[in-house]
Amino acid sequence: MIPNRPLERRAIGPRDAGRAEMRGRSSRPSPRRDSSAGGPTPEPGAPPKAAAKGLDAFTFFIANLQTGFGPFLAVYFTQQKWTQSDIGLALTVGGLVSLLGQVPGGAFVDASRSKRFAAAFSAFWVGASAVMLAAFPSYLVVLLAMAIHSAASCVLTPAIAAIGIGMVGHAKAGARLGRNASFSAIGNALGAASMGAIGYYLTNDAVFYFAGALVIPALFALSFIPARAIGEVSQPEAGLGDAEGGSSMKALLTNKALLCFAACMVLFFLANAAMMPLVGSVLTMRASETATALVAACIMIPQAVLALTAPLAGRLAQVWGRKPLLLIGFAALPIRGLLFAYVDNPYWLVAVQVFDGVSASVLGVMVPLIVSDVTRRTGRFNLALGAVGTAMGLGAALSTSLGGYMADRLGSQSAFLGLAIVGALGTVLVALLMPETRQADRTA
Repeated sequence: MIPNRPLERRAIGPRDAGRAEMRGRSSRPSPRRDSSAGGPTPEPGAPPKAAAKGLDAFTFFIANLQTGFGPFLAVYFTQQKWTQSDIGLALTVGGLVSLLGQVPGGAFVDASRSKRFAAAFSAFWVGASAVMLAAFPSYLVVLLAMAIHSAASCVLTPAIAAIGIGMVGHAKAGARLGRNASFSAIGNALGAASMGAIGYYLTNDAVFYFAGALVIPALFALSFIPARAIGEVSQPEAGLGDAEGGSSMKALLTNKALLCFAACMVLFFLANAAMMPLVGSVLTMRASETATALVAACIMIPQAVLALTAPLAGRLAQVWGRKPLLLIGFAALPIRGLLFAYVDNPYWLVAVQVFDGVSASVLGVMVPLIVSDVTRRTGRFNLALGAVGTAMGLGAALSTSLGGYMADRLGSQSAFLGLAIVGALGTVLVALLMPETRQADRTA
C-alpha cells in the first residue's frame, strides 16, 4: 500500500488522477522520477529562475577553480625547483587517476540519492587539493593532492551534467548543456586572466589559495538549487533494469550506439590533443619574441567561440538532431589540421583556432547529451558518461605520443597532416555508423 503523500510516492509509477487531470494527461508511467531528494517532480523545462542562475554560477566558479590546475601547475612546480622528471611524475599520477576514475566516478553519481551532495562533496575536495598544493609543497603531499583533485573531478563533471538535465528534463537538455558550456568557458577565460595576474603581482602560491577560496562562492551558488528542482536523468522504468541485464558494465558493452560514440571520441581526441602542443612549438620557432602572447591567444580564441556559440549549439541539437551538429564538430578538426599544415603566418595560425572553438562548442554539448539519449531510462547515465570520458582520455594520452613521434621523424607539416587524417577517419565513422539519437519526447 503506497502512502498517500507526495514525498513518498514511488519514483516511477502511474500518476494519480488529480495530477493527471490538472495536466490534462491520462494516468500513465512517467519516464521522469521525483527529485533526487524525494520531492515532487518539477514541471519539465521550467526550473525556478534562482535554480537556473545558481547552476550558471556554480558552473562558472568551478571552471575558475579548475583553471588553477592547468598551465599554472608547471609554473608552480618549476618555482619549487622540481626536476622535469618529478613534474612529469606528479602530472602522470593525476592523469592516471583521472583516466581510471571516470567510470567509478560516474557510478558514484548514479548511486547518489542527491546530485547536489555529489557536486558539493567533489567541489570541496577539488578546492582542498588546491590549498594542499600551496600549503604543503612536499612531494608526497603534492602527489596526494593531484590524486584527490583528479578523483574529485571525475565525480564533479558528471554531477554537473546530471543536475542540468535533471532540472529541465530531457526535451530541453540541449539548451541547458549549452548554457553550462558557455558559463564554463567564461569561467575558464576569466580564471586564467585572474590567476595570471595574481601569479604576476603576488606569488604562484597565491594562485592556489585563490583557487581553493573559489569553493566558497561555488557552494553558495549550489545552495540556490533546491532538491525538488532536480529530477533524475535516467531512472529505469519498471522492469527495464532486469531486461537490460544484471551488470552495469554488461549493459554498457552491449549498447551499440554508446560503443560507436566512444570509438568516434577516441579518434577525435587521438587527432586533437597533440595539435595545440605542436602549434606552440611551431609558433616558438617562427615568432620566438611573441610566442607566449600568441600561444595565449590560441587558448583564448576557442574559449571565446565556445562561450558565444555553445547555447546556440544546444538549441540546434533539439531542432536539427544530434548527428548533423556532431558532424560539424568532427569536420572542423581535419580542416584545422590541414590549415595548420599549410599556413605559415603565425597570426593566421592563431586565427585557425576558431575551428577548435567550433569543435569544443559542439562536443561540449553533444557528449553529455548523446550519452543521455542512449542511456535514457536505464539509470546508467553517469556511468556511461564516465566510460566515454575514459575513451576520450585514452585518445588524448596516445595523441601526444603519436604527434610528437611524427613531428620528430617526419616534420611538423607531416604531423599535422597525419593528425588531420585521423580526424577525417573519425568524421567518416560518425557519418556512416553513428545513429541519430534524438528521441521524440513522449512527455512533452
